[in-house]
Amino acid sequence: MKKSINKFIYSFVAILSFTTITNAQEAAISGELGKIALATYIPSQESMPEHATNMLANKLDQIISANGIANSSFNSRFIITANANVLTKDLLTSAPPMTALTLDLTLYIGDGIDGKKFASKSMTVKGVGTNEAKAYIDAMKSINQNDTGIQSFVSKAKNKIIDYYNTTCNQLIKEVQMLEKQNMYEEAIFKLTSVPVECTDCYNKTMAIIPAIYKKTINRNCTVKLAEANNLWNANQSYDTAVSVGEILNSIDPSSACFNEVKTLSNKIGKRVLEIDKREWSLNYEKEVGLQKDLIKAYRDVGVSYGNGQPKNVTYNVVGWW
Repeated sequence: MKKSINKFIYSFVAILSFTTITNAQEAAISGELGKIALATYIPSQESMPEHATNMLANKLDQIISANGIANSSFNSRFIITANANVLTKDLLTSAPPMTALTLDLTLYIGDGIDGKKFASKSMTVKGVGTNEAKAYIDAMKSINQNDTGIQSFVSKAKNKIIDYYNTTCNQLIKEVQMLEKQNMYEEAIFKLTSVPVECTDCYNKTMAIIPAIYKKTINRNCTVKLAEANNLWNANQSYDTAVSVGEILNSIDPSSACFNEVKTLSNKIGKRVLEIDKREWSLNYEKEVGLQKDLIKAYRDVGVSYGNGQPKNVTYNVVGWW
């Protein structure tokens, strides 16, 4: 290999295999993919200070993690939420004076879109602090995510979520097919990858659909990015532009339908850079057969990217839950 100063190498790792998943257990290798996902949702509660609300949200996050559930960083259909009511409030004549609170706290898990409550768990928590806000925070700290009652509450809700997917699987697939026809590939993959592995039949059905949609996704992205790279290069042919173009080309999946055109463009750029700048510029293509776990991760990444791009502040339907 020739050596030169300031040589930029862009490596591609190809994903070439698009195989259908036949064993749901293989999802375990892809992190959060295949897990039931919950979003933590705390509606505005006038009586509760903001810091106490944040502490409660952290506790709900801990409950999610402790019970094998994915903590959704974007909007999940299913939510975990809570409501607190003050049972007693006492001012203690200590030095310094303290505030003691007894709260009736109820946790809920359900479908935040349809407004269906799946499970609830009530408990009494107590807290003491130099003011009411600190007493609230102290009370929230006492919530034990490993409590057997909380674990049972979460388990019941998980079964309800599994039932939801099992009974709506065909409807979900029809929705995905409609999205595919509208070229809304990322949203389709987002919906498909939301099915938990515990719903074995539905999970396998949805995962079998993803490869073809994923292929359409990367083919479309290749066409768009290749056009962007060509426009950039044609507007200003220089070494610095070649570096910028390389960053675009580097984001194109090597298994895309237009990837031969990517190689053609990179070869043309390499020759031109050598002519005008006396420096080498090239793209190295390292082709490997994608393992199934790599494909699953690729599918998940598309879904996560779509989810992260959605609005964060969603008002869920919890009417009648408390």
